[in-house]
Amino acid sequence: MHNPIDQTSSNTQTKHAKPVSRRDFLKLTGLSASGLVLGSMLPISLPAWAHTGDHSNNALNLFVSVEHNGQINIVCHRSEMGQGIRTGIPQIVADELCAAWEDVNVVQGLANEEYGSQNTDGSRSIRRFYTTMREMGAMARTMLEQAAADKWGVPLAAVYAKDSFVINKESGKKISFGSLADAAAKVSPPATDSLTFKSKKDFKYIGKSMQIVDLPNIVTGNTVFGQDVKLEGMLYASIERNPVVGSKVEGFDKKAAMSTTGVVDVYQMPEQPVPVLFNPMNGVAVIANNTWAALQGRKALAVKWGKSEHDSHDSAAYLGELNERIVTKGKAIRSAGDAYKALENASKTVAATYTMPYLVHAPMEPPAATAVVKDGKCEVWACTQTPQSTQQNVAGALGIEKDNVTVHVTLLGGGFGRKSKPDFSVEAALLAKHTGKPVKVVWSREDDIRQGYYHAISSQHFAAGMNENNSVDAWIQRTAFPSISWTFTGTTDEPSDGELSLGFGDVPFAVNNMSCETHKAPAHIRIGWVRSVSNIQHAFAQGSFVDELADAANMPPQKMWHQLIGADRKVDPTKEGFKYGNYGEPLDNFPIDTKRLKHVLDDVVAKSGADKPTAKGEAWGISAHRSFVSYVAVATKVRVKDGKVSVLEMHSSIDAGTVVNPDRVRSQQEGSMIFGLSLALMGEITVKDGAVVQSNYSDYQVLRMSQSPKIETYIVASDDLPGGVGEPGTPPVAASLANAIFRASGKRIRDLPVNKHFKV
Repeated sequence: MHNPIDQTSSNTQTKHAKPVSRRDFLKLTGLSASGLVLGSMLPISLPAWAHTGDHSNNALNLFVSVEHNGQINIVCHRSEMGQGIRTGIPQIVADELCAAWEDVNVVQGLANEEYGSQNTDGSRSIRRFYTTMREMGAMARTMLEQAAADKWGVPLAAVYAKDSFVINKESGKKISFGSLADAAAKVSPPATDSLTFKSKKDFKYIGKSMQIVDLPNIVTGNTVFGQDVKLEGMLYASIERNPVVGSKVEGFDKKAAMSTTGVVDVYQMPEQPVPVLFNPMNGVAVIANNTWAALQGRKALAVKWGKSEHDSHDSAAYLGELNERIVTKGKAIRSAGDAYKALENASKTVAATYTMPYLVHAPMEPPAATAVVKDGKCEVWACTQTPQSTQQNVAGALGIEKDNVTVHVTLLGGGFGRKSKPDFSVEAALLAKHTGKPVKVVWSREDDIRQGYYHAISSQHFAAGMNENNSVDAWIQRTAFPSISWTFTGTTDEPSDGELSLGFGDVPFAVNNMSCETHKAPAHIRIGWVRSVSNIQHAFAQGSFVDELADAANMPPQKMWHQLIGADRKVDPTKEGFKYGNYGEPLDNFPIDTKRLKHVLDDVVAKSGADKPTAKGEAWGISAHRSFVSYVAVATKVRVKDGKVSVLEMHSSIDAGTVVNPDRVRSQQEGSMIFGLSLALMGEITVKDGAVVQSNYSDYQVLRMSQSPKIETYIVASDDLPGGVGEPGTPPVAASLANAIFRASGKRIRDLPVNKHFKV
């Protein structure tokens, strides 16, 4: 049943697991523990956009404990926002532990740097911890088996674990994990390289669709999201924030706000420094006995705002400037051969410019945080993707040690990257300190849309040259967009290598002459990561341009994709001068594998019927993309009639390596396609005079049920290491949609969103 696991295939170098003190377990979970408690160690994992620096960390970051009563506590140190991580992590541990699922209790870990990274972003939670979670389960099982073997006076090989019991092979006697917990705690942990692991055929939970542990409470309304937190004597705050980054409060009508029934205080927030980082924006908070009073008092503030260097920012004019710049030669970050000479000598050339507007997350639950400050300590309840960053930033704002900040992670009503920025938690902490009472900061939908962190506006230009056989021999691509790094530096004016690693510098095509180039693009609003980050614009442009080449060559799109991708091989962009980050993973373990990319494309075409004839006015569009070390292809079928686009079907095929919970993978793919379709059809944030124009779902629309198509998802069976799942489904959507629209109507959409060109 148990076989050695190949440790060389792990994507991170794991450290030895070891027993953990009851005190440490309490510190990191808020719960006491008895019996057997184990912790493990991993190098710290970094966000997808930061791949440099020392990654080593010798701190404990994952726990499993067995209680006397047989309860098995498995700590989830990541944030649950519907992706099922509070189920996926326990599935892996419980499988190798040979535990009965009904005995498993999931414990939400508190914010603590001793976990390594708790950032629930970058689609990393399973791929970074899969091997270590298996080790944790196997080690705990081995110690329990050894304790039973010692009790019976038999060799370790004479016993085996099953369903939370250790069984004697000869006598058939069995003893529960709970009864063995104390004895197992005294057993010396076995060396990692001595552990045995289940064969794939023996998996009981890994690879099985299992109901998420929070589902019963979610459907009965017994869960706590950020907006649900209520404390005794709590006050509510609503903040009027500056509409333009950098503008400061010059005056406001405190008396008018205070005269509103229920308002107890008005407080001017501390001035936001530069760079903006995760600091609260400049503004004035209205604190009241209830949310309604806070909102009404806020309307009476009449804040007068000062000037800002970003007052003149106009997104339409800015995009026009990028478009003028993008058609000129840029700074090469990856090159092969002589792309310009090959383009000049080509028999046929094709060129196009693609644009995408600013975008915002707009999760169903806007940001919300509640804080209490007392006796030099702070306690925060927040719907956060990054509890450690919340802890660090709150501590910094209050001027206290981070160990004096406790962060409770609630469930998240969507995140998409917005809730990895802890500015809203810092606001709650500052107001709790000011009032001396618990304070909940409530962001309205308007706040969420107008004062968020935005996906960068972008312009991209592609040019290709083909020979007489319609084979592409020259490929030039350029990109320009304000960088996320500006949010952290205040000066960066061009994309970082980390951002360029997201679908641009890692282009997998077998073209002899290639030049990948960038242009400068200064930032004027807060730029942040949105689901799949820079892959959004890069996959749209690349996938659309492949389709344009297919049309120019009078070739089926699937054939053009195959021609460009070329022979089965592993692509290494670093050999052509690019500082490739590969989502923080080593290329040896997670190579750019062209065979896998072609396979998902062929799989989705075959299963969707995207290569079959359609009715008049209807057509299929396809696209494929590798991101977060997974491979996804999307096929979209549309009808274009009377100037209206109707999306009829969407199919996706994903190769994410080893899959822990297929049900969650399908759900994530479905959510990714809906998210991507919303952005492509209607997503647009515009800026006038430095301020965001949109304010709610009325003018920043998300997909309605009536607009949602039939969705099918196919999962490629694989024994490869687990890849990302939460984000890879989004990037190919926009191109597949735009390609379908072109083939149904003859109109090529290069400037998103679609509703600027058609009714949707």
